Amino acid sequence: MTVVEAGTVSAAADRLHLTQPGLSRQLRQLERELGVPLFDRVGGRLELSTTGRALLPLARDVLTRADALRWAAALHAQGGLHRLTIGAPTVTLTDVVSPFIATLAPDDPTIDVLGADGRTPAETLRLGTDLAVGTTREPPPLACRPLAVLPVWAYVTAGHPWSARDAVTLAELLAEPLIVLPAAFTARQALDAALTEAGLSRGVPIEAANGTVAQALAAAGRGIAVASDDPRYGLVPLSIDLGGRRLTIRLTAVWDPAHPAAATVEAFAARLGTFVRARYDAPPD
Repeated sequence: MTVVEAGTVSAAADRLHLTQPGLSRQLRQLERELGVPLFDRVGGRLELSTTGRALLPLARDVLTRADALRWAAALHAQGGLHRLTIGAPTVTLTDVVSPFIATLAPDDPTIDVLGADGRTPAETLRLGTDLAVGTTREPPPLACRPLAVLPVWAYVTAGHPWSARDAVTLAELLAEPLIVLPAAFTARQALDAALTEAGLSRGVPIEAANGTVAQALAAAGRGIAVASDDPRYGLVPLSIDLGGRRLTIRLTAVWDPAHPAAATVEAFAARLGTFVRARYDAPPD
C-alpha cells in the first residue's frame, strides 16, 4: 500500500523507515505468499499489475480492519467497549432494550442484540453476549443487578365488561377464553407458576406466536391476551390479582465480572435499570 501511495520503492522505504532492498524483499515475499504478481517491473520501477489493481481494494480493507482490531483491543485494555451485545427475550428486546438504545449518546458503544427466548442468562452469556437480561438470577461467579419488576397484563378490548376495572383475578381469567404465549416466554411462565401455586388449572388456550399476535387476536375478539408487552390495538391492560399481589416478572441483568470491560458492562446494566424503571414507573425489585 505504501509503495502504491508513494509511487516508488525508494520513497516508500523512506516512509516506512526501511532500506530499499529490505522493502523489495518484503514485496517479493508477499507475492510468493499470495501466489500472484502484484507489481510489474518496468524500467527499474514497480507498477501495479492487473492482479495488483484488482486486489488493491481488498488490501485497503485488510489494513482498515487491522486498525480497527488494534483500536478495539486498546479500548478493551482500558476497560471500554466499541460494541456491546445484549441478549434478552424478544419482548424485552422490543419493549425495553430497543427504546433504551434510542436514548444513547454518539460516543456510547454501538449496541447489538441477540434474541434469547427460553434461555437462562448464563446460557445467553455463553452465546457470546456481553450482558444478558432475564428473569432469573445467576449464582457466582456471575454478577447480577435487579432492573425492575414489570407487570403481566390481561388485555381486553375497550368494549369488554372489565375494561373499566384495574385488575382481574386468576379465577375470573379462567372463566374466559385465554390467549397465551409459548412456554418459552416469561409471561407464560409467570402465569403457569401462579396457576400451579394457586392450585388452579385452565382449559386449552389459544397459543399465539408472540405478544403482538396475542394482542391482535384479543383485539379481534378471540379472548383475553396474557402478555407483558406494551399495549397495542387499543386494548386495555388489567393487572392480574394474585390475592394481595400482582402477577409480575422480575428483570435482572447478568454479566461476567471477568469480562475485560466488566466496569463498562456493569455501568450499562445500571443505566438500563434506571431507564426501564422510569419508562414503566416500576420498582427495582
